[in-house]
Amino acid sequence: MALRWWCWRRGCSWRPAVRSPRPGRPGCAGLLGSRAASDTRAQMPYFSLVKTLTSVFPNVHSISQFPQRTPAVCCCSQTQSGEQYTDPFKLGWRDLKGLYEDIRKELCITTKELKDMSEYYFDGKGKAFRPIIVVLMARACNIHHNNSRDMQANQRSVALIAEMIHTASLVHDDVIDDASSRRGKHTVNKIWGEKKAVLAGDLILSAASIVLARIGNTAVTSILTQVIEDLVRGEFLQLGSKENENERFAHYLEKTFKKTASLIANSCKAVSVLSCPDPVVHEIAYQYGKNIGIAFQLIDDVLDFTSCSDQMGKPTSADLKLGLATGPVLFACQQFPEMNAMIMRRFSLPGDVDRARQYVLQSDGVQQTTYLAQQYCHEAVREIRKLRASTERDALIQLSESVLTRDK
Repeated sequence: MALRWWCWRRGCSWRPAVRSPRPGRPGCAGLLGSRAASDTRAQMPYFSLVKTLTSVFPNVHSISQFPQRTPAVCCCSQTQSGEQYTDPFKLGWRDLKGLYEDIRKELCITTKELKDMSEYYFDGKGKAFRPIIVVLMARACNIHHNNSRDMQANQRSVALIAEMIHTASLVHDDVIDDASSRRGKHTVNKIWGEKKAVLAGDLILSAASIVLARIGNTAVTSILTQVIEDLVRGEFLQLGSKENENERFAHYLEKTFKKTASLIANSCKAVSVLSCPDPVVHEIAYQYGKNIGIAFQLIDDVLDFTSCSDQMGKPTSADLKLGLATGPVLFACQQFPEMNAMIMRRFSLPGDVDRARQYVLQSDGVQQTTYLAQQYCHEAVREIRKLRASTERDALIQLSESVLTRDK
């Protein structure tokens, strides 16, 4: 099947994404056999979500326009002038030296057990993806506004707050999901129990609130407290489901924004507010963070089907086991409508999880979700290019490729 090549910007190089092996192909043990083979030759029916999605997320392209192709992954490894981009993670870490030590100082707990629980994930083994974006956005906005090469102390504090809120949400999520492993080790709730884990998450949030109060900017306080509300609302959305397929996908994207992208979007906006008074710049920062955040979670949902537990540091197929229908499942359901019943009963019957996984791998669910993530990254790059050229701005562009090509 011919590949449809997509190009975001002149000067970008492209390569096709690796397609996941399908159990139904010859030589593989498949659940659906020849049916899957015939379906791959037919055009996949898509969600009629033009009005629904554009009303909720106006930057989303129509899913009905998604091609039945193996998507291409953008390699934005060069600027238009041909200059190599600086590694965004190395660049961001210049402003994040001592990040986890500073966070542990903010926790400042005398009770040993509570201290051990609260500091458990601040061991320097996380990706620090959110703080990296925050400090790069801060510098990009500073340069755009008045060509300042300095990082404000309050902007760095936003990076700490973002990592603390994120970590607290992980602790609470693990309690809700009864998770036993994260980042390759036991979860807080598995070691200390659910009640103490909830308190540890609460303590991290309270420490983040104190750091936020010290910034002393009411606009920034309002922006970042919105993140907490979105996290709660997102968790409630995850507990529910929709019967209508179009509503189901919009529900999934809204949940994805609130649980993952809101923190990144609002943290980016917060540092832009500290940088300059221009609301146009604030919106650019927010839109970049929103689109990158949604793309990040879409790829995370893909990796739940394509990666192994050792790579991820947590069990794979975890979402199915929790009864959650993510992007790959929702796309697969268009090829295999029999999945609807499983989605509505949240994969609760014996064998549902295994069957659903097979359906996903025999469909183009993974490829279509990856393509959707590419569109969000495309939009993020389009937004950030509105800022004045700088090393940090280019690093944020490069970061969009890292989101699409990560394997854990």
